[in-house]
Amino acid sequence: MQQINHTGLISGLNELGQIEMSVKAAQKMVGSATMQQDPEALQHAENAIRDAKDMMNRAPQTGVDQDFLAKQQQLLDQCEHQLNEARH
Repeated sequence: MQQINHTGLISGLNELGQIEMSVKAAQKMVGSATMQQDPEALQHAENAIRDAKDMMNRAPQTGVDQDFLAKQQQLLDQCEHQLNEARH
């Protein structure tokens, strides 16, 4: 997909779509990293979680999107918990 320079968005996806995709990517990275127990993969998974959270924090907050954003936050919290458990 092509990036739209003036917005930073990937064409074909709105901000909510990008958030959803970044959360899914974080989930996959955490799952893979926790199975591998590779320190570098664990760090990349942590970065993916942070990037998804940053994207969520930059998104415009409207009442309509609150349930969606709360669900995405819950998924990221689960990812963080899984990652923390794998490190201990």
